[in-house]
Amino acid sequence: MSLPKRLVLLLCCCIPLLGQAAEEYGNDPRDPWEGFNRAVFEFNDVADRYVAAPVARTYKKVTPDLVDQGIENVFNNVGEVKNFANDLLQGKPGDALVDFSRFLINTTVGVLGIFDVAGKIGLERQSEDFGQTLAHWGVDSGPYLVLPFLGPSTVRDGPSRLADGYVSPLREVEPFTADLGLMLLDLVQTRAKLLGSEDLMSGDRYTFMKDAYIQRREFLINDGELQDSFGDEDFESFDF
Repeated sequence: MSLPKRLVLLLCCCIPLLGQAAEEYGNDPRDPWEGFNRAVFEFNDVADRYVAAPVARTYKKVTPDLVDQGIENVFNNVGEVKNFANDLLQGKPGDALVDFSRFLINTTVGVLGIFDVAGKIGLERQSEDFGQTLAHWGVDSGPYLVLPFLGPSTVRDGPSRLADGYVSPLREVEPFTADLGLMLLDLVQTRAKLLGSEDLMSGDRYTFMKDAYIQRREFLINDGELQDSFGDEDFESFDF
């Protein structure tokens, strides 16, 4: 069976689950598919507990902090291409110039991004993605959605990952096994940074993750500018 047919079959199997989810839960207007999302969340939780987290702990144990920071810097440098493209699409030429400058400086002077030289001279990194671009132009987030393996997202932000992946320089890496290896390394390195964060969760872990994701996305979409409770002025919040 071809991949498109498998995707269609998977979608058809999911539709009844979405209907059941709407009947069983549906109290949160942001999350009308809560039953389905909780099932995927539980699946991801098991995969994380028995695969991702142990691999991340091993990586953290055997990788010196200096090497780990260098790997993180390289992937951040690759992400500058995505940041640059989305800042242009959002009509932010000043931010796009910073993204381009960071990529140029860190790729050359920073030895392919191993060292964040641009950050040392005051060019701060900013995270932009196509989901933020769609939000900038008025596209609503749509229902909250938990993706297998990838975790929290929304109907708007989930498919936007494909657009961001299309402009990533990692697409040009050959052969495919090398590209896949880099993607897995990125995931492991990212998971390793989150080790211990489970201790910060309280109450229902699903709800905690959902609220944290939605608040984080709002923060990024508004470039860190949040409106006060009176709605008459904006203030710049701290990054978290």
